[in-house]
Amino acid sequence: MEQYAWIFWVVLGVSLIVAEVFTLGFVLFWFGLGALAAGLVGLMGFGYLWQFIAFVAVSGILTAMSRTIFSNYMWGKGDREAKFGADALPGKVGTVVEGSKGALNAASVSVHGSEWTAFPADEETELTAGEKVEVVRVEGAKIYVRPSRKEIPGWKQD
Repeated sequence: MEQYAWIFWVVLGVSLIVAEVFTLGFVLFWFGLGALAAGLVGLMGFGYLWQFIAFVAVSGILTAMSRTIFSNYMWGKGDREAKFGADALPGKVGTVVEGSKGALNAASVSVHGSEWTAFPADEETELTAGEKVEVVRVEGAKIYVRPSRKEIPGWKQD
């Protein structure tokens, strides 16, 4: 019976990989690969103990590596929270589409293809069309910007 244990591991591995499609955690995939590795060990003729060791080792190493890679490259070192939408805007550079007008110096600024109502962060600076600005903060549907000093490769000045 031990010579057919590899079939169990392969079925378990494929099932876990398929189940990963329906989950959000991206963990079952690594256990699926661990089960496939255990199936390979079983196919080579090793016993249950070696199959289980291969499953635990491969699954554990891949899970630990993926957590390290995701935390360092997807969220940045030390920053554990991914930012999306308006939360990701501070620090981004945009272009003033319509210059300041009115008493509050309201302008229209395009950041990554979205137009925002923008106000100068210092409340005095006038924003001119075509100017490069950096988002300082977001409050509701308004952004507060300051003239950008960042150099962006390939930036097109109008």
